[in-house]
Amino acid sequence: MNNIKPLGDRILVKILEDDEQVKDGIIIPDSAKEKSQEAEVVALGTGKKDSDGKAQEFDVNVGDKVLISKYGGTDVKLDGQTHQLLREDDILGIIE
Repeated sequence: MNNIKPLGDRILVKILEDDEQVKDGIIIPDSAKEKSQEAEVVALGTGKKDSDGKAQEFDVNVGDKVLISKYGGTDVKLDGQTHQLLREDDILGIIE
């Protein structure tokens, strides 16, 4: 696996894929699927700087399952899995 270390307030998340079949066994083609908004935090950047130049802590931790913005971030393929590099502001909430 290529290692990616996010910088600043960026976070690397692994997109959690939805099941490919619906209840009745119908397979939905990739072209008709919506992009999943659920992801797992894989790596954190160095943190956003405050006015004094100190890094602020992130509100999420590695391993957290999160809900992400539909159109934010940059898609990245690592080991055949879809990941996304996004800013902390693109995380809408933590899934508990």
